[in-house]
Amino acid sequence: MKFKAAVIALFLGLLIWLGLNGSLGREVLITGIIVTVITSFFYIGSGVFRDVHLTPRALIALIAWIIVFLIELVKSNIDVMSRVVTPKVRINPAIVQVKTKLRSRLGRLALANSITLTPGTLTADIVDDTLFIHWIDASTVDIDEATRKIVEKFEKHLEVLFG
Repeated sequence: MKFKAAVIALFLGLLIWLGLNGSLGREVLITGIIVTVITSFFYIGSGVFRDVHLTPRALIALIAWIIVFLIELVKSNIDVMSRVVTPKVRINPAIVQVKTKLRSRLGRLALANSITLTPGTLTADIVDDTLFIHWIDASTVDIDEATRKIVEKFEKHLEVLFG
C-alpha cells in the first residue's frame, strides 16, 4: 500500500512539474525527479492515494477526464464571458443538489474541484453522496437532471480512477 502511494505521488508530482515547466529539458527533468521524490515521502503514510486504481484502464480514464475537463473549461469560459459582455442579464442563479456515485473521498474531492474549476459552477458543500452546487444559470433544480448536466461528464471517468 505504501509503495502504491509512493508510485502515484511520484507519477502525479512529476506530471504536474513537467506540465508547469513546459519543458522536457534535462535540468527540468532531473530537478522534477528530485522534487517529486522528496515531496512524495509526505504522502506515503497518509492514505491519500488509497482509493486510486493503478491500471491501464485508469490511465485511459485519467486522459479522458483531462480532455473532458479542458473541453468543459473552454465551453464554460465562453458561456460566462458571453454573459458578462451581453447587456441583458442572463443569469438564473441557484444552489442545486446533485448526487454522485463516487464512494472515495479523493474521488469526490476530484469531482468537486472539476465542477468548481469550470466557471459558472461552484461546489458549496459535500454531504455524503450529495454535492451542493451554486449554478450561475440553473436550468433545473431537479436532482437527477442537474446531476446529468453537471456531474455525469466528469463522474464516469473519475469512477474508473477512484471507484
